[in-house]
Amino acid sequence: MPEQRKIIIIGSGPAGLTAAIYTARANLEPLLIEGEPSSTSDQPGGQLMLTTDVENYPGFPDGIQGPELMGGFRAQAERFGAEIITAKVSQVDFAQQPFRIWVGDTDAEPTYTAAAVIVATGAQALMLGLPNEDALLGHGVSTCATCDGFFFRDQHIAVVGGGDSAVEEAMFLARFASSVTVIHRRDELRASKIMVDRAMENPKLKFQWDTVVTEIIGDQKLEGLKIKNVKTDEESKLDATGLFVAIGHRPSTDLFVGQLELKDNGYLQTRDSRSLTNVEGVFACGDVQDDWYRQAVTAAGSGCMAAIDAERWLEERGL
Repeated sequence: MPEQRKIIIIGSGPAGLTAAIYTARANLEPLLIEGEPSSTSDQPGGQLMLTTDVENYPGFPDGIQGPELMGGFRAQAERFGAEIITAKVSQVDFAQQPFRIWVGDTDAEPTYTAAAVIVATGAQALMLGLPNEDALLGHGVSTCATCDGFFFRDQHIAVVGGGDSAVEEAMFLARFASSVTVIHRRDELRASKIMVDRAMENPKLKFQWDTVVTEIIGDQKLEGLKIKNVKTDEESKLDATGLFVAIGHRPSTDLFVGQLELKDNGYLQTRDSRSLTNVEGVFACGDVQDDWYRQAVTAAGSGCMAAIDAERWLEERGL
């Protein structure tokens, strides 16, 4: 028989753990299924577990290590009675009440049922797939300019990408860096015209057209890049102490295709500026539905919203 719960939270980044804190304090006895550390894209605790210094999270004037911050989130949720298990949800059924959730074998009965579900599975930054990339993440390699740009003051930074996000990252980084080189595999940017115009007018921005990164150099920290022109095959070295990968994000929504409404870009669609999905009783928060801000503090805030929305929804139905 499936184990019955009032509320289940899927995902354990800032959004999921904040939702766990709030629902636990509301005596809803939440179960949080945090995922399994099978890869960097399925990391319990979210992307902050792969981040070193976090200096823009309120309340920590001297900064804090990402894993330490998430450890505090987790301990606080458990203090108020949230149950956290390290497992990966393999299937969900939101077509009927109570909702059904499987962990492991999908041919067996569901592992759990729940009156309400909060989805907080997050998103992953797309990476280049190069050796050394994961090892130097947080040591010169980053996927978030607003998170890490401050650490690269007066340094030479490279940004990979050609869309709006890449140009926005490059423009932001130019405030701190001595120079920023945008590396793009095509001969023109894919960004909107207004962003392209701004980029071309910025004296700190340089461009490597028709170019890809072939190697990330460094043992303990980033020391440079090997790049190749895709038209001439000419290879060269680019001196850079910072590399920002801005080729997009992928929301972790595979589990919910056909179950919940998605935006055109694959993120979960929420409604009325709240955490409501198209299925009553299922709520979404954090980067799985946020394709704009993608910050730890906004994820935590939306986790609070989802918890309050879920609590009130359950209360209205006497659940």
